Amino acid sequence: MTGSSLGYSASVELSSDRLMRGRPQKRRRAQLASLFRFGGRRDEAERQRKQELILTPVLSCYRIAVISLKGGVGKTTTTAALGSTLAALRPDRILAIDANPDAGTLGRRVRRETSATIRDLVNAIPYLHSYMDIRRFTSQAPSGLEILANDVDPAVSTTFGDQDYRRVMDVLGRQYPIILTDTGTGLLYSAMRGVLDLADQLVVVSTPSVDGASSASTTLDWLAAHGYADLVSRSVTVISDVRETGKMIKVEDIVSHFETRCRGVVVVPFDEHLAVGAEVDLEMMRPKSQEAYFDLAAMVAEGFPSGPRADG
Repeated sequence: MTGSSLGYSASVELSSDRLMRGRPQKRRRAQLASLFRFGGRRDEAERQRKQELILTPVLSCYRIAVISLKGGVGKTTTTAALGSTLAALRPDRILAIDANPDAGTLGRRVRRETSATIRDLVNAIPYLHSYMDIRRFTSQAPSGLEILANDVDPAVSTTFGDQDYRRVMDVLGRQYPIILTDTGTGLLYSAMRGVLDLADQLVVVSTPSVDGASSASTTLDWLAAHGYADLVSRSVTVISDVRETGKMIKVEDIVSHFETRCRGVVVVPFDEHLAVGAEVDLEMMRPKSQEAYFDLAAMVAEGFPSGPRADG
C-alpha cells in the first residue's frame, strides 16, 4: 500500500464525522460571513473597516507562508483557520498547500475529496492548463478554502524540494489569487528556500510559553540574518494558546516583544474545537476565536498590494 492510499484511508476512517460529537449542520459559504459580526453598534465601524481590508482586491497571486521553528504550536491549525476565514469572506479562490516534509497534517483539516497529494500534482504539471485540471487534486472545506495535501509518508514528502515548490507555485498562482503555505518546523530543508523567496508575507506562529516565544523570536533572528529582514518587518505573529496555559504566563509581555519585531500580533485564545486537530469548522469555533482569526485576516490583508506589482 502506498503512503498516499494509507493517508487517505486514515482520513476517512478517522474523520471528524466519525470521531467528533455534536457537529452542526453545515451552512452554505455565503452564510458563514454572518459569523463575523461582533460587538454592538459602537464596534460596527471598526468591524466594517476590517472587513473592507479583507475584501481588498488582489491583482496577482499573493503568497502567505505560515512558519514556526517549533512543532506543536498550532501552525497547521492557523493555516487552515486563517485560510477558512479569508475564503468565507472573499469571493475569490483561496488555496492552502502542505509543504511540510515530515508527513504534514494539513490534509486532515478538511474532509478529503481526493487521495491526490502535492507530489501527484508535481507529476501532472505538464497537463495542468485550467482551474478544473487543478481542482481534481484539492479538497474543499465548507468555507470555500481548498487544501492541497502532502503525502503522509516522510520518505515521499521529503522528496518535494525547492524546484518542485517553485514549479507548483507557478502553476497554482495562475488560478488562485491567494495561496497559504503550511511549512515544516525547520528552516533548512530544500523547499523552504522557495517558500521564503516567493513569500509576500510571513505569519509566524508561537504559543504563550517560554520555549514557544523563544523559538519564534529565534526564527525571526535567523530570517533577518539570512537576507529576509524586510520579510520579517512585514510579518505578523500569532500567539496561539493551544493548551490553555491559564495565568502562569504574562502573555502581554510576549505580545509587546513581538510588536517590536514585526508588523502586528494577534492572540488566539484556547479553543476546544481547534485543539482536537480535526477538520477546521468556523461554526464550531468559539466567538472569541472567530474574532481573533477575523482580526488576523484583516491584519494580513493590510499587506495586500494596493497597485500592480511584478510577480516574483
